[in-house]
Parts: sequence; structure tokens; C-alpha cells
Amino acid sequence: MVKMENMGKNRKINKINVMETNKLNLWYGENHALIDIDIKFQKNKVTALIGPSGCGKSTLIRCLNRMNDIVDNCRITGKIFLDGKDIMEKNMDAVEIRKKIGMVFQKPNPFPKSVYENVAYGPKIHGMRDKKILNKLVEKSLRGAALWDEVKDRLNDSAMGLSGGQQQRLCIARAIAVEPDVILMDEPCSALDPISTNKIEELITELKKNYTVIIVTHNMQQAARVSDYTGFMYLGKLIEFGKTKQIFENPHDKLTENYITGRFG
Repeated sequence: MVKMENMGKNRKINKINVMETNKLNLWYGENHALIDIDIKFQKNKVTALIGPSGCGKSTLIRCLNRMNDIVDNCRITGKIFLDGKDIMEKNMDAVEIRKKIGMVFQKPNPFPKSVYENVAYGPKIHGMRDKKILNKLVEKSLRGAALWDEVKDRLNDSAMGLSGGQQQRLCIARAIAVEPDVILMDEPCSALDPISTNKIEELITELKKNYTVIIVTHNMQQAARVSDYTGFMYLGKLIEFGKTKQIFENPHDKLTENYITGRFG
């Protein structure tokens, strides 16, 4: 397989865009789930994807690290660029892609291992064996996920004993341990209490200093609080995309306005 730095043909894109899609379409069997999606994700910014259930938000972000590759009866056309390289090219290494583009899911899904092993798992998979380097990386990642102070004396304990909010932050630490460029989050707070949700939102704001963050959320207040850019999706189409303030205060499309004001969804 071809490594990320060598794969794909370079494409001239604006340096502030770390990712973008071009005419991205996806079908599940006969169901056309994504329709001609063109979207640009800016570097070190938070982009929120909003819209009613079934509109294609989660399907879109699962395309961004090629998780839909493993879905039966799924067909994808179009291009997805990461730093100017088309990650949809057939010679690309999906493992390398997912190292560059981390994923945090709706429900916390720690491995049934120790806190330490959860964070060290990814680096070990990618060949890291030096214990001293691993120790520093685990601490750095847990600090990056605002979790170190809470678990530094519990590193050898099972991750399953952590609270739901702590487990989700552990999953974020696990994602950043392999030093990605982009972090995808699919409804990361939907299973959490308000206090844990607030911690995750504060963390997202911190994470964008070092990563590009793309978040799917049904919570429009959350999107307004944490994101720099917002895309509104409906029936598989990207209806409107722009700066979050503009989308929420002065949407250009009537459908966007109706959704934001609660007339449907």
C-alpha cells in the first residue's frame, strides 16, 4: 500500500482547507444517500454538520476516513481531498488514512483494557515499541483530552470503570495518540449528562488549536457554541454551508431557516 505522503496526485487547493469533497455521491443499494456533496473543511477550525435524522450527516463523515468501505452494497463516487491528495484513489492505504483522520463515535467505546493500553493501542499498531516514548505519548494524549489529572493514578485500571464522560474523553485521547490531522466526532455528547457535555465542548474548543475538528450534532445550540462553520444537510444534500454566525442568524436558504427555527426536524 502507498503511504499518505506518497499517494495520490497533488491538487492545488487553498492552504487553509485541510479537507474537501468534490461531487461526492454515495448509494446504499438503490438508496442515494449523499448527492453531489461539495464542502471544504478549514484547518484548525471546528465544522458542525446539522440536519434532521437520516439526512446524511453521519454517512458523510464516515466517508471522510473511508469507513463506508466496509459497508456491504455501498457505492461511492467523487473525490475526497486531504491536503490536496485524493484519498479515494484505489492505491491508498485505508489504515494510513484512518491514522490521519481519527474518529470518535456517538457512544463511548473504550476497549476492555486498561486506561493506558487504550491510549497506547494505536501507536503500538503502527509499530511503536519504545516504552519511554509510549509513556510520554500516553500522558500527552490524556492531557490533550483533559483527562490526565483524573486518571494518572488509574492508568492500570480497566477503562470500563470510568464514567461515561471520562470514557468519551479517553476515546478522544485514543484518537489523538496517533497524531491525526483531522478528528471526526459523530454525536459525541448524545449519551452524556450536561456536565460531561460541557467538558467535551470545552475540549473541542481546545482541540482545534492542533487539529481540524468535524462534528455531527443534532443539538443546534451545541453547534452554535463550538463551531466556526456549519453545514445544513437535508435528504442527502448539503443545502447551505457558511460561517456559523451567518447560518444561525442570517441563513440564505429558506429550508435552513425553517430547520433552525424549529418548523421541522
